[in-house]
Amino acid sequence: MSEVEFEPQSPRLFIPNFLSLNECRELEFIHKSSSTVGYRPIVFSTTLSHLIATNSSHFIIPFIPIRERLKDKLEEFFKCEYELFIEFTGLISWSRGASIGWHSDDNRPYLKQRHFSEVCYLNTYGPDFSGGLFHFQDGEPKSIVPKAVNILTDVLMYTADDHNIHSVDEITEGERLTLALWFSRDGSHDEDMKLISLLSRHLLHDNMADSYLPLPASSNMYWFSKDQASNYQFGFNICWARLHVLGYDIYISQDSSCESDVSESLLKPVRLVRENELLDQEFVNIMHALQVFC
Repeated sequence: MSEVEFEPQSPRLFIPNFLSLNECRELEFIHKSSSTVGYRPIVFSTTLSHLIATNSSHFIIPFIPIRERLKDKLEEFFKCEYELFIEFTGLISWSRGASIGWHSDDNRPYLKQRHFSEVCYLNTYGPDFSGGLFHFQDGEPKSIVPKAVNILTDVLMYTADDHNIHSVDEITEGERLTLALWFSRDGSHDEDMKLISLLSRHLLHDNMADSYLPLPASSNMYWFSKDQASNYQFGFNICWARLHVLGYDIYISQDSSCESDVSESLLKPVRLVRENELLDQEFVNIMHALQVFC
């Protein structure tokens, strides 16, 4: 299928088959390995600044060619006679219960620097999740059905203003994963300059000077309290939360109860439990379980 351009009053472009499935799977791996809780417990996010802050800056490398291709296509479609700057890049996954109502992407005073939006769908409506359809309030297409099947996957580009008010239905099953980018005409919001500054500070840090390997992230970053996890009776590790969404619990071999100190799951071997069945495979830690099993 070729590119689909829509009417000028609602400038938007839908591009089927833009990203390779291998690129999608690589980004999915990074997200499952590194994500943290988003604006609420049922939304997870991985930002480039977050990867640097957790000593995982090597994970930024796969984003670079994808971001450049998306930026070039956006500038071409909108016939930009000025340079655009990437304002934000993030992997965002929504679990069951997540949704967002009608809005434009510049609908807050602190978001007015956002002029264009791009959404890359990294998994498929139906096999991977139910609900979660993207709808425009006006114009065509009315709805976008995400797919990432066979070899390639889809991208949607549109202006971030009120010409493209949109919503996303509630997720009813599974997890919806996207790569979201926003672009600005204002160079002071250039994400790359901020990332270079963060990288420079980390590379100059004494603890990093003699090492080429990422250091383990603090266990605190993977934890959110029971007040943030309103649907559960106790606070829990965010990695455990990802497994919980998929229907698994964890068992720490050295301790019959992982709930007493879930942060130990970052340091000790774990096994997975589904309903009443203890699975045979033992993982080095909970991060290993996320990377290999999920």
